[in-house]
Amino acid sequence: MTTAQQMVDKYIEAELAVLDGRTITFGGRTLSMADLKDIREGRLEWERRASAAAGSAAGRNKGYSLATFN
Repeated sequence: MTTAQQMVDKYIEAELAVLDGRTITFGGRTLSMADLKDIREGRLEWERRASAAAGSAAGRNKGYSLATFN
């Protein structure tokens, strides 16, 4: 099973490869500079998932908190 952090790492590798002017095959698609926006959007999504997974593992809540006003 691929973890969210592993997916972030793959998207970073793809982003770096494309920025270096190379094409890369990722998820069955061949990506080039024209696909950089899609790669970055995918990376951001997986970074959010990795952050949420890390928060859950650390026992933190789901991104919200409750305030008590006296």
